[in-house]
Amino acid sequence: MSITDNLYSDYTSQLQKIADIKYSLAVLQWDQETYMPKKSAASRAKQMATLSELAHKESTSEALGNILQQLLEQQTLSTIQRKNVELSWQDFLKQQKYNGVFVRQMSEAVSMAFNAWMDARKQNDFTIFEPALSKLVALKKQEADILGYEEHVYNAHLNEYEKGMTVHLLDEIFKNLQQPLKELLQQALSLPTIDNGFLKLNYSKQSQLEWGMQLLKELGFDFDAGRQDISEHPFTTNFSSNDVRLTTRIDEHDFTNMTWSCIHELGHGLYEQGLLEDQYGLPCGEYTSLGIHESQSRLWENNVGRSKTFWQHYLPKLKNYFPNQLNGVDVDHFYKAINKIEPSFIRTEADELTYHSHVQIRYNIEKEIFSNNCTIKDIPSIWNEQYNQLLGVIVNNDNEGCLQDVHWSHGSFGYFPTYSLGSFYAAQFYATIQKELPNINEEIANGATKNLLNWLRNKVHKHGRMYTSNELCELITGEKLNTNYFIEYISNKIKTLQ
Repeated sequence: MSITDNLYSDYTSQLQKIADIKYSLAVLQWDQETYMPKKSAASRAKQMATLSELAHKESTSEALGNILQQLLEQQTLSTIQRKNVELSWQDFLKQQKYNGVFVRQMSEAVSMAFNAWMDARKQNDFTIFEPALSKLVALKKQEADILGYEEHVYNAHLNEYEKGMTVHLLDEIFKNLQQPLKELLQQALSLPTIDNGFLKLNYSKQSQLEWGMQLLKELGFDFDAGRQDISEHPFTTNFSSNDVRLTTRIDEHDFTNMTWSCIHELGHGLYEQGLLEDQYGLPCGEYTSLGIHESQSRLWENNVGRSKTFWQHYLPKLKNYFPNQLNGVDVDHFYKAINKIEPSFIRTEADELTYHSHVQIRYNIEKEIFSNNCTIKDIPSIWNEQYNQLLGVIVNNDNEGCLQDVHWSHGSFGYFPTYSLGSFYAAQFYATIQKELPNINEEIANGATKNLLNWLRNKVHKHGRMYTSNELCELITGEKLNTNYFIEYISNKIKTLQ
């Protein structure tokens, strides 16, 4: 073996060792949100903190730094090898900004905040969550200083989820969309009233779970390389491309809750299962960004899963599970009911149009928190005021308000904007899919989604972090992110609901 080969082999071993530690930590996090006994909270927080500290130590070791510096000087690396090394060097420099004590504090704070959020949800009381969230936010503000930022402190966290994203760019995106979305909402609300009452009948938990499992399997999720469980808030995690975990939640009086959370998490899961196995632990074996990750979930959930063509195939199958609830409901009625546009409380159950107001409210609050313009104690009142202002709804309690999302308990500040970005990328990608796969609608109507999945595997999944979000978008569609595709998509959908 050459010197370069030896160095790259040592580098790969080091990165995969770090990945082993991080994924072991992820197993504990998954268990925390699915099966962990309540009394385990304190000890689990310490266990996770220990692994976080160990992963950080390995990620900032002098030995790894030396290997990376030597590899950066090598001229015989392949394209993917050089990209891995360059990205790893960036990651190494970022990790060096942290110290082990801070990493441990953050990990423990996240664990305790999650358990406090769970307790607050059970009692429908934000004040139970407030102390743990305040401690976590204080650490996240410290982290912004550690990472460094230009112009706005919140930019430090936005950049963690979507490289290069800033408050200035997001403000422009939401500002430019505000009037078109408002006009489209007025159009939608003027449509004849759609009766979706059949979706609120009793749908048994077990039958919904079985239906969801069938749906995931038929849409390409590999259950030999993954599984689905129940959690308080649906999420996806992975421990390799061959071990991907989905979760869902079930409301027996709201059929839409479980079905579209299943399809949403399916998109995340398919992306993780599509990452290159031989790049395990390396940057090119990791997802591009959270915006691209959300594009996969939103594409499957909405562009596919809320289309009439999709339900031409799947409604008859669904009726096998729920013949009484869906008796007399045809495809046209079902399609209009699941796409009914009206302001609501819960983001994960919102229609595709008003969904972005939910995201904008969370974005606005996070900006205010990091600008020190509001305190954690202020969150419920600001939340309720903005829901009334932007969506015209009155929030009645904390569970349907500021306790509904798990993200803040994870310390995931800067994450929410990626949901809107994901929808915009999804619309742009799907417009390209329809051009490059001209028979895609007919295939989906026949229950055939293999070609769609293969397209996503080749165009998105296999690249890992080889490209930034905008680079990938331009490679796939010929242009950078363009929100006009989403406006056109949602405008066309509203026309079909008449």
